[in-house]
Amino acid sequence: MPEISHRLQQVCSEISLYEQEFDRPAGSVQLLAVSKTRPYTDLLQAWENGQTCFAENYIQEALEKINKLRSLPIQWHFIGPIQSNKTRAIAENFDWVHSIDRLKIAQRLNDQRPPDKPPLQVLIQVNSSEENSKSGCRFAELKPLALAISTLPRLQLRGLMTLPAACDDFEQQRKPLRKLRLALRELNQSDFRLDTLSMGMSNDMRAAIAEGATIVRIGTALFGERKTTAVD
Repeated sequence: MPEISHRLQQVCSEISLYEQEFDRPAGSVQLLAVSKTRPYTDLLQAWENGQTCFAENYIQEALEKINKLRSLPIQWHFIGPIQSNKTRAIAENFDWVHSIDRLKIAQRLNDQRPPDKPPLQVLIQVNSSEENSKSGCRFAELKPLALAISTLPRLQLRGLMTLPAACDDFEQQRKPLRKLRLALRELNQSDFRLDTLSMGMSNDMRAAIAEGATIVRIGTALFGERKTTAVD
């Protein structure tokens, strides 16, 4: 298996290639390393090769890594489902949250964000495939939720995130991602100033970049197949 440094170089090269292919500005797509279930030594190796942004799904596992790597200026993103009893730890330890899908969670994060920290950068998770089994708010609920979140002083709403149904066909992959891009555009036409689309993983990164992703969340292509499953 290639070293993480080689994988990281390959993923970054693919991002640059897709930026060119779809007429995206160079450097307009940020790589977010999805490090759930990975040992902190993997994160350290990626850091040593230039990766500074990492995403976690499980709060207890994440806190262990954050403590071990506290001396490094890492930007921490939380991308997993959020339970009410986990909001304080998220608000106190993360820089970004991608998975807000209801106002109650946003209010708790706002109230529990320490005043000595900058506002928590947040994204609304949208159920772009509109499947009952998927997390995220529906498109019809999006604008009211965005309006409510934008009034919370300790949060800064930056954009939208989605985790669509898995699909191998490139054109089919683009459809739910296009819906998210158009939803962001519609919000901005209503005077929201949103700049972030978090979408695309190892299997659909090309489609996501084609549809305007500004953050791609990459785990397997960077760290290899997962060997363990964390619980929270």
